[in-house]
Amino acid sequence: MAYPQYSIVIPAYNEAARIAGALESVLGCIRSRGWFAEVVVVNDGSRDQTADIVREFAAGAPEVRLLENPGNRGKGYSVRHGLLESFGEIVMFTDADLSAPIEEAEGLFAALRDGADIAIGSRWLERTRQTIRQPLYRQFFGRCFNAVTRAIMGLPYADTQCGFKAFTRAAAQTVFQLETIERWGFDPEILFIARKRGFKVVEVPVSWAHDERTRISYLKDGIRMLQDIAIVRWNAMLGRYNKQVERIHRADLAK
Repeated sequence: MAYPQYSIVIPAYNEAARIAGALESVLGCIRSRGWFAEVVVVNDGSRDQTADIVREFAAGAPEVRLLENPGNRGKGYSVRHGLLESFGEIVMFTDADLSAPIEEAEGLFAALRDGADIAIGSRWLERTRQTIRQPLYRQFFGRCFNAVTRAIMGLPYADTQCGFKAFTRAAAQTVFQLETIERWGFDPEILFIARKRGFKVVEVPVSWAHDERTRISYLKDGIRMLQDIAIVRWNAMLGRYNKQVERIHRADLAK
């Protein structure tokens, strides 16, 4: 059985307004660049027509498949579900709004080809690449959260929260089997796990356009993320990130 080189995972919750456009953009990029890739949309218990739109799209696009979460579990759960069920040698996730154009994935893939285990998109390494910037209050809260995260968790990255990350298959299987945070705060946890398990993580500057329809609340979700940071530190003290993980055989996954 021939497995794809790349798996592109898109977590989706109530994305009926933009999922078709996102899939058109991703498929256009895949086909124009000749990537041997699959696109995995993970429906996180959407209450709109997201799943129906993806099914209809997949009927005419063999690269696309749909995974269903058992209800609304959160972005962290969705990304884990998608990446652990993917078939690619390189697996990545991107947000449904495609704030980072999917063409930017080539920079992540290049970093992996050059020896990285994990490549993470960064909005802050080259700020001039932000074509539509966040409002100042969002920039302020985002930078404050990143500073707190770096200080408490020892993460040396300019941008931990960018929803544009790629992994070798081996790195993804290890990191996401150990992930415990199911909602917005999962990004620092997977980076913390990656460093703890000795994976090489490289930041890659990406173009970025802020989408005003983003659902994250820097006040409510920011407080929850701080709680998640405490959970990560507690997990580390208990040795939960030292556990042995299993190899997931692609032949055992449902196509």
